[in-house]
Amino acid sequence: MRFVVHGQVQGVGYRAATRRKATAWALQGWVSNRSDGCVEGVVAGPVEALLAFRRWLAVGPPLAAVSAVDWHPSDNMPPAGFVVRK
Repeated sequence: MRFVVHGQVQGVGYRAATRRKATAWALQGWVSNRSDGCVEGVVAGPVEALLAFRRWLAVGPPLAAVSAVDWHPSDNMPPAGFVVRK
């Protein structure tokens, strides 16, 4: 799945928290800041874990203020593990 998180999501530890959550749910993928202030990524894994991850993305870490999450199928299969990209 490809996701884009909108709102106050940069400078609040969102990418690091996303990596921790994804790793805890044994998901693979990546997360990155975008130049428009959003956070984007690609994630793959078991359906139940993906659903929990999607719910978490809508809240994020304590300092985040998420206004929307775009969630779409992706043809890109991420490599093993979950990384934070710059």
